[in-house]
Amino acid sequence: MAVMDSQSATAPPGGVIARLRALLGGSSEASVTRRLAGTIFVIRVFSAALAYFSQILLARWMGGSDYGVYVYVWTWVLLLGSMMDFGISASAQKLIPEYRTRGEHALLRGFLSGSRWMTFGVSSIVSLLLAGAVKGLSPWIDGNAIVPLYIGCLTLPAFVVANTQDGIARSHDWMRLGLVPQFIVRQSLIIGLTAGAFVLGFDLGATAAMSASAAAVWIAMIGQMIVLNRKLGGHIEPGPRAYDFRGWLAVSLPILMVESFYLLLSYTDVLVLQQFRSSEEVGVYFAVVKTLALVSFIHYAMGASTAHRFAEYHAQGDKPRLSAYVAHAIQWTFWPSLGATILLLALGKPLLWLFGPQFVVGYDIMFIAAIGLVVRSAIGPVERLLNMLGHQHICALAYALAFVMNAVLCVVLVPHFGGHGAAAATSISLTFETVLLFWIVRRRLGLRVLAFGKR
Repeated sequence: MAVMDSQSATAPPGGVIARLRALLGGSSEASVTRRLAGTIFVIRVFSAALAYFSQILLARWMGGSDYGVYVYVWTWVLLLGSMMDFGISASAQKLIPEYRTRGEHALLRGFLSGSRWMTFGVSSIVSLLLAGAVKGLSPWIDGNAIVPLYIGCLTLPAFVVANTQDGIARSHDWMRLGLVPQFIVRQSLIIGLTAGAFVLGFDLGATAAMSASAAAVWIAMIGQMIVLNRKLGGHIEPGPRAYDFRGWLAVSLPILMVESFYLLLSYTDVLVLQQFRSSEEVGVYFAVVKTLALVSFIHYAMGASTAHRFAEYHAQGDKPRLSAYVAHAIQWTFWPSLGATILLLALGKPLLWLFGPQFVVGYDIMFIAAIGLVVRSAIGPVERLLNMLGHQHICALAYALAFVMNAVLCVVLVPHFGGHGAAAATSISLTFETVLLFWIVRRRLGLRVLAFGKR
């Protein structure tokens, strides 16, 4: 850590205020990373609160049936949109630092424009195919959902390009530019547009709500593109461009597998619970998961703010610096996660009561679900480390094995133990994933990635 924090270590002591300034201020890599991670964390927490508020408003304005159709279509947009960039948004944090370090400026310029055109073109074609599938399956689809599904298909290209731009912005430490349009501006526009339609007396059904959401996605993406292009214009010198589409996909597709298996791992418990238990029990479990989401935000924030630096230090061949930075990232993932978990467990009952008095029965499930999150945080964002250093295939395999274990355990435990079984299955799977990733990093990189104990 001396490599990381030599500047902070020499700061004169001067009480709590001075310590906080030393901790969060300064220009050392550790201080910059903490500020960036803190920015991401605040954005994610605020966006979660905004999303929760918007869902309450939409449910009240639209009524149960239309709201159900809207949630169904919007969930498909979120899931498909997160995968249709083929992992480019994540691989940008590996490719951009490598091109910059090696002085491959033509490839860098080509990636900054070509990656967005590629994801836009491919996602547009896929969206047209999906629209054709909706038309072909229309006799078996709820009539009220057909037009919203078409609008969802129209939304996907903008959603995918926004994800790609997010990865490009984060690779330059422009965290607010990467995240605010997607998580704050888009959600605010959805609230504003639907509220305007409601005040003006329009029928706020699923079609109107999806139209507002589609407009919000496109407006936020175009605004982000204008600002990003302006900043890149002042950061990257003009010149020839080279396009390595095959090389980009070779790096990105295994990362896409990692992200896809992580999404499946995140949704398996709820999906299996829906098959075996009542909707009331599913609702209680979902409230527990949402309450503990704060812990996951810490892991996400640290991973999003460190990934491109892992790639940069590796490209420079600076292993001591990389090792120190990894250790720093792990410490600042585990201890804040542990503190947040303790706080959430202490306040668990009143937090669950906010969902409704009947949700308090899920309080003991929180303790089971929290185990996996804390164990996972003990090795920090090492999945990002493996992806950035070219070990994305073995990382994808680890996530696939964890997903299979989670699915099997959920099917075995949920019918007998309900939400308790789902939480246990997920915690066991996350623990297995953590041990596997720890062993992989130890064997392949020679690093002991653990927040405590001897290094």
